[in-house]
Amino acid sequence: KMDGSLKIALGSFGVSFAVLAIKYVAYLLTGSVALYSDALESIINVATAVAAIVAIRIAARPSDAQHPYGHHKAEYISAAIVGVMIVVAAVTILHEAWLGFVSPKQLEALGPGLAVSAVATALNALWSATLIRQGRINRSAALVADGKHLFADVVTSLAVLVGVGLVMATGIIVLDAAIAALVAVNVLWSGYGVIRESLSSLMDETAPEKELTLIREAIRSAAIGAVEVHDLRTRHAGKATFVDFHLVVPSTMTTGEAHQICERIELAIVNELAGAKISIHVEPEHEAHRDNTSITPLAVPA
Repeated sequence: KMDGSLKIALGSFGVSFAVLAIKYVAYLLTGSVALYSDALESIINVATAVAAIVAIRIAARPSDAQHPYGHHKAEYISAAIVGVMIVVAAVTILHEAWLGFVSPKQLEALGPGLAVSAVATALNALWSATLIRQGRINRSAALVADGKHLFADVVTSLAVLVGVGLVMATGIIVLDAAIAALVAVNVLWSGYGVIRESLSSLMDETAPEKELTLIREAIRSAAIGAVEVHDLRTRHAGKATFVDFHLVVPSTMTTGEAHQICERIELAIVNELAGAKISIHVEPEHEAHRDNTSITPLAVPA
């Protein structure tokens, strides 16, 4: 059975390729450097869709001897590559804008060209929203990055449509290149944001506070019979959230009883966070911290 994230990534490739073709037709109709730059940016969309497909397939692989913690981080590497591609697209647009300033060309058939480009922009906007929403539901960094990239493309396309419309209304051809240069800056900023977010995830940032709260509450509800939990640590890797902590139990408790508590806690956390990977270190009562960093079955620290 094909993974849901992979189906979406394959759909992204199809949509990106269709949008590229439509935008290129708009350029051929008009000769607009702004529309040409918009089409060039869409080439990067196709490349990033391919990167997302590859990353999702790798991330879905089970753990093996060389990768005992799985392949989840492949998606973050893909997201970083997407960010770099966005930056490359911005530089390419700036280059084309400069050529438009140096050697402005008379534009043709602007009305039909704008109509064709508007169709591609609407298609991109719908698919961008779908990618971001599904990426967050499936906790897929690659899909979210691809969606944000497409949204940057939508902003670019809207600005290009406005710019070419102004050229048609005023006859000032140099506006074509000026708008292309301005939107390149926005694309560049989008690429920086995607790179920054993916690198933060590669650095094993802790789970967001909302998930930490769910984890603490799950531990509190299931750790009845234990003394406390301390040294709780979390990190994200694709769809998986890694959770590890120390569980302090009474010195008189048997190994079997301690194991039952561990199983209850693991089940409670997984019920809140599907795909969680949990490691619990059991300790005797004299190892209790009894401070505001610990979690007990009766209270969770602020």
